[in-house]
Amino acid sequence: MAHHPLINASREAFFRIVGLAALALALATVPRAGFGQSTTSSSGLKIGIIGSGNIGSTVGTLWVKAGHPVLFSSRHPEELKPLVGGLGPLARAGTVRDALKFGDIVFIAVPYGAYPQIGKDYAREFAGKIVLDAGNAVPKRDGEIANEARESGIGITSAKYLPGARIVRAFNTLNYRRLASNANRPGERMAIPIAGDDKKALAIAQTLVRNAGFDPVIIGGLEHAKLFAQGGPLYGQEITAQEMQQRLKTLR
Repeated sequence: MAHHPLINASREAFFRIVGLAALALALATVPRAGFGQSTTSSSGLKIGIIGSGNIGSTVGTLWVKAGHPVLFSSRHPEELKPLVGGLGPLARAGTVRDALKFGDIVFIAVPYGAYPQIGKDYAREFAGKIVLDAGNAVPKRDGEIANEARESGIGITSAKYLPGARIVRAFNTLNYRRLASNANRPGERMAIPIAGDDKKALAIAQTLVRNAGFDPVIIGGLEHAKLFAQGGPLYGQEITAQEMQQRLKTLR
């Protein structure tokens, strides 16, 4: 298996172990009943997480709490024991290939610079798979691919490097702390913008967004994902679905 430099760093691995344990403890206090339209373990969608850092572990934990079986992946699955150990029988750990084989749906949340190599290494496994894509292209971290994502649009760029995947952009607009604190918040739920070209994939993404404790707002096809990419007008917004739909009208 090819080594992905932004996943291998030992320093990041150390802090991830500590952070995942704290995150699992914090989210464990959220009651299952709080997640509307949750499913049972017998009917829940199997979800494979590629990139079990802050975003992947946060969103994956919300799905476990909603009743979905989730496989969190890493090149070193033993590092994920603090996370899966506190989540019960619906959570497990494995490799990236394990996650792709396990998941009816795949959630990818790795540094964007790793996409070309991951897409190459697992091209067969990605083919036809519904993939919720939470990656952000950051120039200082990800290099030239960030310029490509800005020029071509991040949705189109993801589709290029994960060919054959049925991609839906989602969960990329806020950091993990804001996602955790806004999940199923009192009153009107926070909106999560999503974009994709595959209608069935969009429908499943909408369900998973709701299960995680948010309201989905379809922004359009993958070419419209730039509207909520980093620097876009819908990025970083902690607003309701109605408010997001109103803002969207002004952008078209």
